[in-house]
Amino acid sequence: MLFDTHTHLNDDQLYPFLEEVMPSVYANDVSYMLCVGYDKDSSMKALEIAKRFQGVYAAIGFHPTNAVNVTEDDFVWLEENLKNPLVKAVGEIGLDYYWDATHKEKQKEVFIRQIKLAEKYNLPFSVHMRDALEDTLSIIKNVKLPNTRGIMHCYSGSLESAHEFIKSNMMISMGGPVTFKNARVPKEVVKGIDSQYLLIETDAPYLTPHPYRGKKNDPSYLHLIAKEIAKIKEIPYDEVRDFTTQNALQIFKIQV
Repeated sequence: MLFDTHTHLNDDQLYPFLEEVMPSVYANDVSYMLCVGYDKDSSMKALEIAKRFQGVYAAIGFHPTNAVNVTEDDFVWLEENLKNPLVKAVGEIGLDYYWDATHKEKQKEVFIRQIKLAEKYNLPFSVHMRDALEDTLSIIKNVKLPNTRGIMHCYSGSLESAHEFIKSNMMISMGGPVTFKNARVPKEVVKGIDSQYLLIETDAPYLTPHPYRGKKNDPSYLHLIAKEIAKIKEIPYDEVRDFTTQNALQIFKIQV
C-alpha cells in the first residue's frame, strides 16, 4: 500500500470527478491520502472528502499566496477545526516569493502563527516553499519547537538544504519532478538522504510524473514516483513502498 502525502482532491480539476477517479486510485495500491487545503474553502472541502472516502485525511491551513487575505475569523475557524480527528496536519503553509514578493512580512506572520497552532494541537505541518529558502529555513530553525515535525512538500531545493531541514526535524517529500529526465537535483536529494526522512506525493492535479507529464495528475500515478526512487536508490520497489508508507503513518499518527 502507498500513502500520497500531498494531494488536492479538493481542486476543481478533480473534485467533480472523484467518484470516477477514486476507484482507479485504490486499484493502483494507494490506500492513504492527505487531501491538503490552501484556504478556508478548500480546507472545508478537504474535510468533506475525508469523510466521504476511506483512507483520506485532511490538512487544513492557509497557503502563503493567500496570506494577505487571511482574517482573524479565519484563524478562529482554523483552530476550531484542527480538533477534528480527520485533520492530520496543518497545511499547506509556508512562504512564496515567486508569486507574491510584495507581502513577505504578512506571509511570515501567517506562517509562524500556523506553526504555533500545529504545535498547540500536536500536529505536523506541510510547507510550501518557493524562492524563499533563506527565510523558510530561518523560521523553521528559530521559531519551531525542536520536537515539532513538518514536511517540505514537493521539495525542490538542494541536498545541502535538505540536510539542514532534516536537522530541524523536517521530512522531505518528493513528487512528480523527480521522474523528469532533467531532474538532476531532485535525484541527488533522493540518493543523498536517508530513507527514514523520505515521503512521496503527487501534488495532484499538478506535476504529473513521467511519462504522463502534461496530463492531469491524480494519486493513481503515485507508484511511478516510488518506482523512480527505487531506481535512484538502487533498492526494490517494495522497500520504497513500505518505508514511505510507514514514515507517513508515523508522522501523521495514523494507527492501522
